[in-house]
Amino acid sequence: MNQVVDDMSQNDYMQKLGQAARQASRRMASATTAEKNKVLAETALAIAGTRESLVIENRKDLDIAAAKGVDGAFLDRLELTNVRIDAMIEGLNQVCALPDPVGEISNLGFQPSGIQVGRMRVPLGVIGIIYESRPNVTIEAASLCLKAGNATILRGGSEAINSNRALADCITAGLQKAELPEMAVQLVNTTDRAAVGQLITMDQYVDVIVPRGGKGLIKRISDQAKIPVIKHLDGICHVYIDDQADKEKALRIAFNAKTNRYGVCNTMETLLVAAGIARSVLPELQKMYVQENVELRGCKRTRAILPDVGEASEDDWHTEYLAPILSIKIVDNLDAAISHINEYGSQHTDAIVTENISSGRRFLREVDSSSVMINASTRFADGFEYGLGAEIGISTGKLHARGPVGLEGLTSQKFIVFGDGQIRE
Repeated sequence: MNQVVDDMSQNDYMQKLGQAARQASRRMASATTAEKNKVLAETALAIAGTRESLVIENRKDLDIAAAKGVDGAFLDRLELTNVRIDAMIEGLNQVCALPDPVGEISNLGFQPSGIQVGRMRVPLGVIGIIYESRPNVTIEAASLCLKAGNATILRGGSEAINSNRALADCITAGLQKAELPEMAVQLVNTTDRAAVGQLITMDQYVDVIVPRGGKGLIKRISDQAKIPVIKHLDGICHVYIDDQADKEKALRIAFNAKTNRYGVCNTMETLLVAAGIARSVLPELQKMYVQENVELRGCKRTRAILPDVGEASEDDWHTEYLAPILSIKIVDNLDAAISHINEYGSQHTDAIVTENISSGRRFLREVDSSSVMINASTRFADGFEYGLGAEIGISTGKLHARGPVGLEGLTSQKFIVFGDGQIRE
């Protein structure tokens, strides 16, 4: 659908969405936990009650995509199976059960003047979510934004427009049942790419943009947005096996970090190994990786130990493969490992395997990433695994939210002051 609703101009349509979202955000900021939970519960019921029609609308998207000759992986991301519909319903119930961060007061204390100063957690306001192919993101994003007291404008991929409309109708039904503004969640009802360009510049209405998708989409948004963006471009994650590592832990972690899943952002792409332990662990790791058909590319020192692996180029250290390919580099010591990570990493997730607590603490302090780990797989860098309940994405930026962004990351803090008639002298 390229024709804008009611034939109004693209600009007028987007302005209307923005104005409605801003107005709805004011009501959402004052919504009670019970009201927000009711939206989520009613949305879950609406999805369960319209399961057949959701599948029918999704089939329209799948048929159009198949006719265009897209690959199987794309169709898999686009498909709404009964299992995925169940997962959306369960996800809504899980967000419903999460503690509400809005209104939480922290660090409240008396000052010499007698006033009490603290901080209160508040919604961000209006959040624009831009995403590709996966229609379940419509529910994930909306549920988190709503629970955190925000309004949201959703711009899904054109390939999922029918599925997204059907899911947005379920959210609208939930908002109606809870007697909250329907415009608290709005789907951009056009496939025109120009809508994205306009959404990311509407700073008078939208407070934050969250892009979810491939590197190309995220880079475009980051380069062109006039609004703060919560994003990450690459997941070039490292595991460093220290010369004081427990060998069994090192084998288990390095294997899992690469082979648990290949196409996700917290998968290890480069393995760093201390020279003092390399001959002990690399041959065994090679056998394990070969069983999973992982292609290995190594530095000169690695190939001296594993002569049948390919040669790693300079580009390999910069590459997020999202595939069964792994770069391996032998480094002299912890200093060299930290230096490599800070030069080639993407500030996503990096781990050290060591039994030396001092080395582990140095790694935590000096590696400049949003998640830094000791003796654990990088695959744990995830909102659910961190106890956030759910996440809207990963942020590798340094302002506001960093790492997995859950409910707290979709809020901000303001200073609050309690006085009893004090005046400043």
